[in-house]
Amino acid sequence: MHKATESASNSRRPACSAGDKSLVVENLRKEYTRGKPVLKNINLTVAGQCTTAIIGPSGTGKSTLLRCINRLIEPTSGRILVSGQDICTLRGADLRAARRRIGMVFQEYNLVERLSVMENVLCGRLGYISPWRAWLRKFPQQDIERAYDLLDMVGLTEFARARADELSGGQRQRVGIARAVMQQPHILLADEPTSSLDPKTSVEIMELLREVASVNDIPVLVNIHDVTLGRRFADRVVGMSKGDVVFDGVPGDLTDEHLKLIYGGEDWLA
Repeated sequence: MHKATESASNSRRPACSAGDKSLVVENLRKEYTRGKPVLKNINLTVAGQCTTAIIGPSGTGKSTLLRCINRLIEPTSGRILVSGQDICTLRGADLRAARRRIGMVFQEYNLVERLSVMENVLCGRLGYISPWRAWLRKFPQQDIERAYDLLDMVGLTEFARARADELSGGQRQRVGIARAVMQQPHILLADEPTSSLDPKTSVEIMELLREVASVNDIPVLVNIHDVTLGRRFADRVVGMSKGDVVFDGVPGDLTDEHLKLIYGGEDWLA
């Protein structure tokens, strides 16, 4: 596997400690069918305001990796530490509490279409309030004020009272990002956040994700098919092929030879 040079690696990847807002993946393996791993002993460490682009062909395990990290699916083996806590050992209320620290931005937005933009953003606080307050939509005033701040950050203040199903795709993704940040996560995961968007909007969404990492001092991991976007906006690129990490380094070190190793063949290269 390719590694960035020592000096470049140190400048791009902040050192992790148990108290950091960090993610450490150790020997992560996932098998849907016994003996046929989708993820093959993945090792990955990210911390600080680092944006990491995960690239690779469809079916190589990128989405499975993110879904293991937030425990939407169960890893077969290995450890996943979020700010020093191994979430693979957690169950029930402890797991729900840990998930509050993991923000998720989905490819298809996953908004509640009939709710307003503001209500969708406030959904990011559901893990912090009692069930009866959630049912009555009785959020603390400080949460409402923070939601307005986040809507301002994503450029949607004027749409606060609009229903989610009245928005464009790019606007919906902005709401999804604001909702994820509303959780005050320690890490943010984004699964193909630009795949349904036009090129201009895709750039805007990647700029926004990078801003989220910087302003909140958290690592952001983005699964992305667009290698050009990944190179442009990420501090680090992780290339996956057939369930393995085959490249891990800064964007400037990603060559056509690495892309051939990641995607196979070369006819598709410009």
